[in-house]
Amino acid sequence: MANTYVYESDGNLYINLTNACSNYCEFCVRNMRADYDGYDLWLDTEPTAKDVLSAIPEGKDYKEIVFCGYGEPTARFDVLKEIALALKDKYKLRLNTNGQGSLINGRDITGEVALLFDEVNVSLNASTAEKYDDLCHSIYGKAAFGALLEFARSCAQKGVKTHLSVVDCIGPEEIEACRVLAFQNRILFKVRHFIN
Repeated sequence: MANTYVYESDGNLYINLTNACSNYCEFCVRNMRADYDGYDLWLDTEPTAKDVLSAIPEGKDYKEIVFCGYGEPTARFDVLKEIALALKDKYKLRLNTNGQGSLINGRDITGEVALLFDEVNVSLNASTAEKYDDLCHSIYGKAAFGALLEFARSCAQKGVKTHLSVVDCIGPEEIEACRVLAFQNRILFKVRHFIN
């Protein structure tokens, strides 16, 4: 295994904090291959904040710095906060998350997220708790779905640009149902391309 703590894609810098995740999504790229875009993202050692910050190339401009790797970034929330705090005055910061961070950490973390991040992308991918559980297999069962919606609503209400997103492999009917759900919750909606 490699220890790729940061990687570049499409003008952004991505931070790979952990391989731990509360979901086992059937469509997740990590279930199909060890690398993404040529980067081996499976970690044998999780980075400290210092490890990540020292791995960021100096003097390079990025559109965004995105917390997104082969695991759920909020599973290492203290390290995430330390890194984000060090970077927030220099870069636009985005969090890509399954929206279960408050469940994972045993408390509402959206206030801290709102202070640190310019944008939050919450992976939705299903229009009901039952469908979400069947597709994403969260360790929290059906409770994960309500928690992710509440997480997204709370981030949006605190002024963070927040999206609920889906992968296009879930089919047009389910995409439309998710679009309606996002609209009902007053949250922006995004369709992402499935990475095979």
